[in-house]
Amino acid sequence: MIMRLHALASAATLLGLAGFTGAPYAAVSADEAKQLGTTLTEFGAIKAGNADGSIPPYTGGLTTPPPDFKPDSGFWADPFKDEKPILRIDAKNVDQYADKLSAGQIALIKKYPNTYYLNVYKSHRTAAYPPEVLRATVRNATTCKTLKEGLAIDTACRGGIPFPIPKTGYEAMWNQMLRYQGNGTISTTSSRTWVVDSSGKPTITAQQQTVQDFPFYQVDRTDRDPKMLWRTYSISTAPARRAGEMTGLMDFNDPTEQPRKAWSYTPGQRRIKLSPEFSYDTPVASMGGVVLFDELFVFSGKMDRFDFKLLGKKEMYIQYNGYKGAYDCPVPEKALMPSHVNPECERWELHRVWVVEATLKPGQRHVYSKRVYYFDEDLTGAANYDAFDQNGVLYRAMFQSTAPMYDKRIPFSAKNVVYDLNKGMYAYVNDVMVGGFTVTKALPERELAPEAIVGRETQR
Repeated sequence: MIMRLHALASAATLLGLAGFTGAPYAAVSADEAKQLGTTLTEFGAIKAGNADGSIPPYTGGLTTPPPDFKPDSGFWADPFKDEKPILRIDAKNVDQYADKLSAGQIALIKKYPNTYYLNVYKSHRTAAYPPEVLRATVRNATTCKTLKEGLAIDTACRGGIPFPIPKTGYEAMWNQMLRYQGNGTISTTSSRTWVVDSSGKPTITAQQQTVQDFPFYQVDRTDRDPKMLWRTYSISTAPARRAGEMTGLMDFNDPTEQPRKAWSYTPGQRRIKLSPEFSYDTPVASMGGVVLFDELFVFSGKMDRFDFKLLGKKEMYIQYNGYKGAYDCPVPEKALMPSHVNPECERWELHRVWVVEATLKPGQRHVYSKRVYYFDEDLTGAANYDAFDQNGVLYRAMFQSTAPMYDKRIPFSAKNVVYDLNKGMYAYVNDVMVGGFTVTKALPERELAPEAIVGRETQR
């Protein structure tokens, strides 16, 4: 059952939410914005818990580290490591909980009835934000707007979550793409991607140093292009045939005028090349082709090929507070099983999610005809999605987990898994298996230019 926008009970159906359309809206009224900080959190989630208490009220998130946390270690200790599952959803009871599961979750449980299940734990709303981000988010409620039929966003939205009270699917998608992940630079010493093929064999397809930078939240930096939203680059260190390769992406507030700027560097050619193909349904080579470029971080890039419709909210089991999976499940020894991730490495919790349905526009090309997204209402980045082929058959499913950086008030997503249900294979991405994260102040602009990155790395 889908909840009406901001309803406190799961009382409405999808048909009851048919009034939500994909057309862009202006900012909400001042009266509606008064809900922020009262019945709603400053970032637009329902502050109260649900009727039976299985979803708790929001009380500010987790900001006190557990005793075994070591600051600046690059790893975040699990504050819930002693908790045990309160429910197991498997092939015997999956139909009982189907209204709180995605099509992908149900398909996996039924396809692998003897080995796959969901361990459900007590729910904790751990997302926390710095005060300046909350202030900017409240401001955005009445000032931030989408432009060009939802495809672009006003630069005035910078510094806060764009749409704390989203009215359209496009606004909800912008919230996901521009969720707060810090106002500096986050890097990993060595993130790893594994692909497990249909025979059950795991292969490491990439080991990379990665850097993410968030100009959208760097409003005090005078050296930042205010039209740039986000950028990332990676340097491959394994497998040996790909060592030294580099790729980078930069996205802007108006992709109709400034499309994604993508670049690549290969040691053999020794030159930087623009790579406009790093978008839409182009497969990502470092993820074995199981993941598409517009599926990175659940969704990224231009939204012009689909109509995005906001369906409202519902209660759903999503991967949450996944410190165990991010930090304590070595790959491939424990985390990877022949057909799916080890269920003992996953933590599922009941949370409210925004539901967005993306339908391919007539005349547009894409490998999917439809995708359904489920985004945590506390905007941590935790998400599920289902993708359907041109015949309407479930094709792929993604589950993205979160492991907030509680000492820095950064809700953060650390790993995800994408299942190709047609080919019986999956890709597993864990950003923190080796070396952990480094969180620093934003790097100088001159150090983030492609030429500077390549020059610096090739001299090491």
